[in-house]
Amino acid sequence: MRAPILNLLLIASCAGASLFAEESLAQAQTAASAPQTAAISPDAIKQREQELEAARASKKSAEEAQAKLKAEITSLGQDRTQLNQQLIDTAANVRTVETKIDEAEARLKTLNGREQQARTSLDSRRADIVEVLAALQRAGRRTPPALLVRPEDALQSLRTAMLLGAVVPELRGRAEKIAGELGELVTLRKSIASERDQLASDRDRIRSDQTRLAALVDERQRQQSSREKDLDAENSRAITLSKQVGDLQGLIAKMEQDLQSAAKAAEKAAEAAKQAEAKEAANAAANAKPGPAAFKDRSRTSPAILFASAKGLLPLPVNGNKIRDFGGSDGLGGLQKGISLATKPGSQVTTPCDGWVVYAGPFRSYGQLLILNAGGGYHVLIAGMERISVNIGQFVLTGEPVATMGSTSQVASILATNASQPVLYVEFRKDGTPIDPGPWWAANEGEKVRG
Repeated sequence: MRAPILNLLLIASCAGASLFAEESLAQAQTAASAPQTAAISPDAIKQREQELEAARASKKSAEEAQAKLKAEITSLGQDRTQLNQQLIDTAANVRTVETKIDEAEARLKTLNGREQQARTSLDSRRADIVEVLAALQRAGRRTPPALLVRPEDALQSLRTAMLLGAVVPELRGRAEKIAGELGELVTLRKSIASERDQLASDRDRIRSDQTRLAALVDERQRQQSSREKDLDAENSRAITLSKQVGDLQGLIAKMEQDLQSAAKAAEKAAEAAKQAEAKEAANAAANAKPGPAAFKDRSRTSPAILFASAKGLLPLPVNGNKIRDFGGSDGLGGLQKGISLATKPGSQVTTPCDGWVVYAGPFRSYGQLLILNAGGGYHVLIAGMERISVNIGQFVLTGEPVATMGSTSQVASILATNASQPVLYVEFRKDGTPIDPGPWWAANEGEKVRG
């Protein structure tokens, strides 16, 4: 009778710590099957050859995919409309998958917590489990070897015993409760496995989308560079000018006054604002209201509508959680002039509106800073990215990728609550004065403009 009792104790232990038991069993099996000498067995050699062949096949597949992507992008040629379409759609896909990954990670965290609670509960009920399974043993039921490592088998054993009447009446209630807890644990583990599979799939997908997006951005900037012969010189001059001013308003004025590309962008913004005002006046007479459909023309070279008319339509430029809002305390006795969004490392940053780039580069405590002239006296400032992928003078569409976040905060501590976490800072200005961006953000995803 001693051997069955030992078996039952092992059954009880595995119900509370099945993952540890599975790992231990796997390690034991590996150790038992390991060669006793340093010589490499034929099976090991064959396995290594298979791994090498798989690596070669993977490399070849990656090279073929890269060549296909390059050919596809090259086929776009100078068609800016198609390139814009691809850029905005791919950036939107990246941000959608980023959101799915965040949600899956949150669900996994909850499921893992519930699994730990279930295992702790079962572990605390070892005495009950041993007693019920001992009764099952005395009733003559044969215990399958798999019970030693799997709670699923313990659950099946209990259910079968109750169906056969092998559990005495006074223990049935306790057996049903244990079976219920084991069933919950089994269900949780299946849910966790499913979430992990989906998460792995989403991570593979986002890597593919990010590779595609990087190639599209490179093509956009290559075309931009071919049109701007003195682009590098202008960028260097912009950095020099930025060191000569002390505040953001001074920087904007300096760029749009002294820098050729920024000055041209400002002129185009002013001209576009006048044209948009005339167009909106005509629309107002016809009772037409601007909406998301106004942004669907990917070939446009000026804002679809006046910035002032875009209230309630614009998307946040990055996936993240708002940690500081406009008008709140900045932590140093002052008030926030914009909003701060905590993001994941490497998150994609897109433009919240149409506009011309009048500055792109480092600026004092803001880290990497991007300034857009949205027309009508409005400017949008975005700071805290690790890398900016657009140039001064460039016109960008709503939802177009313009930067990526780093792995830590790139802005001064006044703008971030956690220096180890990437934080994006966004500020709207009207005629040089910071304004509340709240009214411009879309109320929900369905109303957001994607370009």
